[in-house]
Amino acid sequence: MPKATREAFGETLVELAEKFPNLTALDADLSHSVMTAAFAAKYPQRHWQFGIAESNMIGAAAGLALSGKIPVCASFACFLAGRLETIRAAVMLNGANVKLVGTHAGLGIGEDGASQMGLEDIGALRSLPGLTILQPADAIETRQAVEWMLGHPGPVYLRLARQKVEEVHKPDYRFELSKPDVIWEPEPKHCQATIFASGGTVGPALAAAKGLLDKGFSIRAVNVATLAPFDADSIENFAKDSERLVTVEDHNVIGGLGSAISEAAAGLGLGIPVVALGVRSFGESGKAAELYERHGLSASHIMDACLRGVRS
Repeated sequence: MPKATREAFGETLVELAEKFPNLTALDADLSHSVMTAAFAAKYPQRHWQFGIAESNMIGAAAGLALSGKIPVCASFACFLAGRLETIRAAVMLNGANVKLVGTHAGLGIGEDGASQMGLEDIGALRSLPGLTILQPADAIETRQAVEWMLGHPGPVYLRLARQKVEEVHKPDYRFELSKPDVIWEPEPKHCQATIFASGGTVGPALAAAKGLLDKGFSIRAVNVATLAPFDADSIENFAKDSERLVTVEDHNVIGGLGSAISEAAAGLGLGIPVVALGVRSFGESGKAAELYERHGLSASHIMDACLRGVRS
């Protein structure tokens, strides 16, 4: 059943509260949107509401972390990225065990419009040394990523979607940090293209790969849930039997998944074309599916990118 990854996060936070007794939750006037409200209702002594004061919230989270707590600091992705200086100074320079959770990421926020769309957050936060960045594709992966995050002794940024997404994983899936997850492997394994997607775009990427199989093309689809630290060496294995690499992300085309793949390909001297699909503006208001189509992130656009100039 489709579910927003932010919903899975909120449910998992409550489920894991007893396993992690030092877990605390902080938000900035958005508890019902970022899904910390259920945790706050059940564990009111472990929840702090800061109002519209994100920098104060992040600073307090760093203090809690340095005092032995595991603070989960949640807000919209665009509001957290807008406090980059505070994250850098309070969290990263201290190596504080803060878990930053950015919800409502990308175009998928839909009707809320451009002012609240987190489209530059990965690019900004990926520049901070030592920050782990996770973006799960569905509820199954989100639950495991949250548990991994709470057990990891260091700062993490978890990027989550507002819109409901289809499950792309089976119940026996196991999340592994930095390991790209092949969700569609064609036969034969020589591919016209390998698609790399993350978060809300994994579903359209999978649909594109399946759709092209029906047209006689061999396309691999890979879910990249860990954006930092990034496993550059794994890209070489996918490139060996692909004519091109296609990246698709609900984020600005600069600084995110496309940049990470391009950097890896260049650093390894692979000499393979990389086609990066992403957002090239500040976004706009509309339904999530409409915006994916308008900004080139739908399955049909991904299919076009896979076939442009490749051999049949």
